[in-house]
Amino acid sequence: MRKIEEYSILLSSDADAPKKKKEKKGKLNIFEVFEAGVAALVVVTILFLFCFRVFSVDGPSMKPTLQPEDRVVVSNIGYKAQQGDIVVLSGADSSQKPIIKRVIAVAGDVVDINFTSGIVTVNGKEEHFSDELTTQQADIAFPLTVPEGTVFVLGDNRGVSLDSRSSRIGCVDERKIVGKVLFRFYPLGDWKVE
Repeated sequence: MRKIEEYSILLSSDADAPKKKKEKKGKLNIFEVFEAGVAALVVVTILFLFCFRVFSVDGPSMKPTLQPEDRVVVSNIGYKAQQGDIVVLSGADSSQKPIIKRVIAVAGDVVDINFTSGIVTVNGKEEHFSDELTTQQADIAFPLTVPEGTVFVLGDNRGVSLDSRSSRIGCVDERKIVGKVLFRFYPLGDWKVE
């Protein structure tokens, strides 16, 4: 009789073993999901600390391309300024606030603005980054050759933009470029920035 009891005890504990394995496996899956989530969060945090930054557009100087309060993602990894790029500049003026402008010309380019016709030319070719005519003059004389290590920037909303036409901004040192705007992520739906 005793052997039968021992055998039934062994059978009942063997029957419970798959249930325990399933319970243990379920707990392990939750832990693995949590671990993967933490790892993904760490990777995203590192990317945004060292590779990408988020900026909010402040003011109307880049309308209609960017609207006030748009949020953009910026990167400077391997970045070399090129004509037409939209960039974030830090410390370009006395306010020390980051500003967003478009690179119109790079070192060695000759920029000329005819404030009567509103046409901007770079190396003798008309630029077409804005539909708005450039009729607002500041205190910089044109034609202007962009010095080495600097860029010439304008806002797309030329009538209200404080940019390289003014000595407050002037030609901006390339070291003040935080990075190129890659895309807009807010408001949702319109990611493209050109």
